[in-house]
Amino acid sequence: MRRVIALFSLGVGLCFLVSGSWIQIKVVVAQALLERSWQQTLSHGTPVQPWPWADHWPVAQLKFQKSKKEFIVLSGDSGSSLAFAPGWNTKSAKPGEQGVTVISGHRDTHFEILKDIEIGDSIDVVTPQGETVNYKVKTIEFVDSRVATINTEQSGQTLVLVTCYPFDAVVAGGPLRYVVTAKEVKEGFV
Repeated sequence: MRRVIALFSLGVGLCFLVSGSWIQIKVVVAQALLERSWQQTLSHGTPVQPWPWADHWPVAQLKFQKSKKEFIVLSGDSGSSLAFAPGWNTKSAKPGEQGVTVISGHRDTHFEILKDIEIGDSIDVVTPQGETVNYKVKTIEFVDSRVATINTEQSGQTLVLVTCYPFDAVVAGGPLRYVVTAKEVKEGFV
């Protein structure tokens, strides 16, 4: 009887271990698949889905120079995209193109990095064609999403990174947003 109870307890413990690790396992596998699809996108110049049922695909790569962090950016900024990586708002300019590009990310995962960003920091955007566009942070704002809007009708190349605020909020989904705006840096100009 003790042996049965011990085996049962071991089995239940293993189930909890696997269940608790499942999300972490999915994160590691998903990031590997995203990296593979980004490399294939760079090779082909056209989008490659990270897995067959994915409703998103890599459209760019963000590189934060100061922290040496890099993130693949997915098409769309729905919850299913943001669960895996920052997402490009498809109503804004494509990453690396003329206009205003809006990219969102979760404050407690990928875009937690924004809490340490400062005016003047460099951010690079790599396009699917392998071209790199350099940006410098110009403004950092806290806005109320119920009344604030992002003007996407601006000339030049502007990168807008958006996440929820405050970073350490106990309850997610409040109305405040942390908005980082960066402008393209042309060679020879600062």
